[in-house]
Amino acid sequence: MSWRRLNGQKIELPIKEAVEKAIIKETEEGHRLKVCIGSDSQVRSGVVEYATVIVFLREKKGGFMYIQNSKSEKKMGIRERMITEVAKSVEIAYALCDLLTTYHVELEVHADINTDPHFQSNAALKEAMGYILGMGFVFKAKPNAFASSCCADKVV
Repeated sequence: MSWRRLNGQKIELPIKEAVEKAIIKETEEGHRLKVCIGSDSQVRSGVVEYATVIVFLREKKGGFMYIQNSKSEKKMGIRERMITEVAKSVEIAYALCDLLTTYHVELEVHADINTDPHFQSNAALKEAMGYILGMGFVFKAKPNAFASSCCADKVV
């Protein structure tokens, strides 16, 4: 699966190397970073399209993100789709967590799941929260899950 920047530029390095280079560059420029990882999905013509993002936040200086898109033709309900989104985010967070710990970069995993029980996505809230927290990551849901509900949502 290939990664790209928001401007469409393909990231040629393996994602872990690209993230490490970004952290080193940003740190050398004096920025303090936080990384937020999130995923979102849309169903179009029976195909589930996913976007997973790694959002780098520079303390008081904006940020940037890396994007990965994928598709699945598997039919699934809303609950399964929400958990699949979370699994995609957790997979990336797990792959990067030792690197982020080494460089003292804070990590959050964002889930595009509504905390209001009146919304369909809420059916997966407890499972998603347990999954993310069980892996030892900081969990954020809507309205605080901007990596998934804003960033990934714009590129899915």
